[in-house]
Amino acid sequence: MPPMTKRDESRPLDRCQEVLGYAFRDPAMLREALTHASGANHRLSSNERLEFLGDAILGAVVCDLLFRKYPDYQEGELTRIKSIVVSRLTCAKISEALGIDAFLYMGKGMGSRERTPSSVLADVFESLIGAIFLDGGMDAARQFIVTHIEPEIDAAVDGQGGLNYKSNLQQVAQREFGETPTYLLLDEKGPDHSKCFKISALIGRQRHAPAWGRNKKEAEQRAALNALCQLSGEPIPFESD
Repeated sequence: MPPMTKRDESRPLDRCQEVLGYAFRDPAMLREALTHASGANHRLSSNERLEFLGDAILGAVVCDLLFRKYPDYQEGELTRIKSIVVSRLTCAKISEALGIDAFLYMGKGMGSRERTPSSVLADVFESLIGAIFLDGGMDAARQFIVTHIEPEIDAAVDGQGGLNYKSNLQQVAQREFGETPTYLLLDEKGPDHSKCFKISALIGRQRHAPAWGRNKKEAEQRAALNALCQLSGEPIPFESD
């Protein structure tokens, strides 16, 4: 097979820009944002530094958006919504929906996997934000973030989080651990007509942070979200004590 020319290499970058809805002044910046450490000649030429920058920009833009959009919300509720919409789970979901995995530059070990790890998909969403910021400025980065994050904010405010968390946890648990989650009722309180339930998600023998809900269905969804956040290293959004 003949080596790929610069013209050949530009074609997937052109398609990626169409998917992103942003045209880079410097396509090399996009190339860096899409380069996983396993596919880089040197760690400094991977997307890790852009990911660091993009993570900070994402958090700042979401905080500003929430502050302005919900003037009656207290700090605790704003924090809960932010933790959902900037989570690695949400970032990976957006990258997957855009089909960014088709444009990633990865080493043979990573690239040969049947499915791109969710951690890689989350990282690339943040690195793309960093690249757009450096290439086009804050306004361009903000527009990209709002386009993809605002629907997640609206869903989180509606109490849905944009996801069926139990279904999502089942997919993650089966893919990563070969296990199907179960749910354990730990406690209940309140009168019969208005009970609250405390439930924890279990994956194998591992019990994850429990959550209270106004019914068992809500408690299980919240427990599933807590588990997803713990698995991805994010703070849990629903404290149980």
